[in-house]
Amino acid sequence: MPTFSADVYQNEFLPDGGTDVHAIVTITCTGAGAVGQAGAGDAAELVIVDTSGSMDGENIAAARTAAAAALDQINDGVWFAVIAGSHEARLAYPYGRELGMVRMDAQTRAQAKAAVAGFAADGGTAMGTWLTLATRVLASVPSAVQRHAILLTDGINQHETPEQLSAAIEGARGQFQADCRGVGAAWEVAEVRRIATALMGTVDLIARPEDMAADFEGIMRAAMGRGVAEAALRVWAPQGAQVLFVRQVAPTVEDLTARRQDVNPLTGAYPTGAWGDESRDYHVAVRLPAKVVGQEQLAARVQLAVGDEVLAQGLVKALWSNDDTLTTRIDPAVAHYTGQAELAEVIQDGLAAKAAGDSDTATAKLGRAVQLAAETGNEEATTRLRKIVEIEDADTGTVRLRRSVDKLDEMALDTASTKTTRVKK
Repeated sequence: MPTFSADVYQNEFLPDGGTDVHAIVTITCTGAGAVGQAGAGDAAELVIVDTSGSMDGENIAAARTAAAAALDQINDGVWFAVIAGSHEARLAYPYGRELGMVRMDAQTRAQAKAAVAGFAADGGTAMGTWLTLATRVLASVPSAVQRHAILLTDGINQHETPEQLSAAIEGARGQFQADCRGVGAAWEVAEVRRIATALMGTVDLIARPEDMAADFEGIMRAAMGRGVAEAALRVWAPQGAQVLFVRQVAPTVEDLTARRQDVNPLTGAYPTGAWGDESRDYHVAVRLPAKVVGQEQLAARVQLAVGDEVLAQGLVKALWSNDDTLTTRIDPAVAHYTGQAELAEVIQDGLAAKAAGDSDTATAKLGRAVQLAAETGNEEATTRLRKIVEIEDADTGTVRLRRSVDKLDEMALDTASTKTTRVKK
């Protein structure tokens, strides 16, 4: 069994009558990469490729190569299948089955690669049908406790209603994880992010078709290194306390608050998905009943659990004091990630306002983003923002919208908005 550890970073001192406690909890997993997906019936992989008419040309050619590259990374013994998606979903491999998966070996790999080599672009786009078929196909292998998919698209979900897509997303939620990619500039980041967020995966831009194969290969290689199929972050808070929020803040920002499942009246479990050898940071905020100077209380117990087994634990504390030098200090990790979470929000809000023609709001939001990127040392975000705005003063967030902006630059900023820089603790 891989090992987990938990480290807590916080300022535990609260002023007289103070209520809110914030902490960053770093969970580190080691040994999962050595276990990986052993292929003993415990893992299933799907490759879902957009084959709609808009993919015609270099996109579909690159998708054939990328799908083959992903298939090459799947370990022997792992269950797998390939779905071709247009205005309807089709099980491209294995052949002759309405639903089903096969185990990877030399023969099935060759057959699957032959199937993707025959992909042709035709039809419309209805991603909900892809997700619904994916859910059914993965359910055909009940022994697979770890289920993962790569989903590629190049366009907008035009051939089904928003309600149909939402229903398909809800049907897939909790059934598998999906890393989603969009190629080119004709897809909607918010639409694909909604799928990736619900399915606990990533969303990113593939600006050039020739980069697709390397991206697919990397995604599948990472999936093969996840030796822990599913883990949950458990947060206990004392009677009378309120858990304000639980957010993953590194390597990406992801609000887990609404995903809480009650373990008991005082403990909630928040899904974290599969793990490889990695560290993730979580921001936990708890509101306690106000107490007077000198009192001390355990504010939260944060645990990493696999099934019913708790493998790591960190304690969040509260100590009321009248020493202003202690109570006014903000822990550097908390400050850093609070800024990073706001940065993601204002970038997305600013780009949405810009697309809607609201230049004043876009300027204000993106100016705040420039300010936050400077404060948190997020140089990558600053570089991307410079392609959208002219920065006059980063410290004050004074910017001007650029008149001519490449759509791909906007999409790159949007997809990267939730990626955070790690704080030096």
